[in-house]
Amino acid sequence: MKKLIALSLSIAMTFALGACGGSSTPAPGSSAAPASQASAPAESGTPAEGAKAASDLKLGFILGSREHAFYCSIEDGIKAASADLGFTAVILESELSGSIASERIETLVVDGCDAISLACNEPAGVTNAIEAADAEGVPMFTFDCTTELTGVIKSFVGTDNYQGGVVGGEATIAKLDELGKKDGAVVGVIGYPEPQSCIDRENGWLSVVEAKKDEYNLTIVNIGNYEGQADKAQNLMSDSLISYPNMDVIFTVGDPACVGALAAIKAAGANTAMIGFDANPEAHEAILDPENGKIWFADVAQDPYQIGYQIAEQMIQYMTEGTVDKDVILIAPYLVDASNAVKP
Repeated sequence: MKKLIALSLSIAMTFALGACGGSSTPAPGSSAAPASQASAPAESGTPAEGAKAASDLKLGFILGSREHAFYCSIEDGIKAASADLGFTAVILESELSGSIASERIETLVVDGCDAISLACNEPAGVTNAIEAADAEGVPMFTFDCTTELTGVIKSFVGTDNYQGGVVGGEATIAKLDELGKKDGAVVGVIGYPEPQSCIDRENGWLSVVEAKKDEYNLTIVNIGNYEGQADKAQNLMSDSLISYPNMDVIFTVGDPACVGALAAIKAAGANTAMIGFDANPEAHEAILDPENGKIWFADVAQDPYQIGYQIAEQMIQYMTEGTVDKDVILIAPYLVDASNAVKP
């Protein structure tokens, strides 16, 4: 109870003070990767005298949402690491909400977790709770999505999201070439400008299409923020097709957006082609479908299992040795299309 009260007071104080910070994501058209994506020196420190063995550690993890297959795969990686390394894993979810993530952090601190990692889907809403937990002596880590609003994160493991956007951008241009649309094509993006991961994906895509804008006489359309919801993406895509009925190719920063956009494109009878991001099972299924694959033809794939496994490894290493391999560990994405998609 004493720790609960202390943590609650700490969170309240940090909210009152407010948080500020900037993004190192490059401007659209820039060829430089964001600073958060660059390799950084390993965190070093001295483990406390009498540090626990891995088998004595209780580690807390906060997923974005188990409604997304991506986070379920991350959970599989965490559980595998727990079995292999011997620590106890307490796994919760935030429902993609910063306020709920903050509550989960407090719960895990009170539950006696030695360290905590989370998918920081809404940085502004959870950074204060991260700092409050750190002040309580609980080391904090992030996976999939991180925050640049605090310097207390020991290590982040995730996809190289900016490079994933570049992969999506290159696939967009390649599709235009295939369609013979090299003069006057219309391309669009469905974004989600809250998680840093999705911001980086969009900026990576923009870096490619902006560089080709004059050569291809492109019209680049920001279709809107789908807020992680397929039905929202469907409405956005339907509205966009009214203004741009000849939209040639779109890129989405997450597969749920593709699910909604696919429904809108089919309902409108449009010829729009689409590239997603996540390569969840529904993406593989759609790409291989004779009809849906004409629209949803490619997806940028991640390795969520390895994200879960490797963040657990970094937490164990920090708690037992006082170091992490790197501040930022990025796992390379790749393109999935009909040539390498797998039937669910």
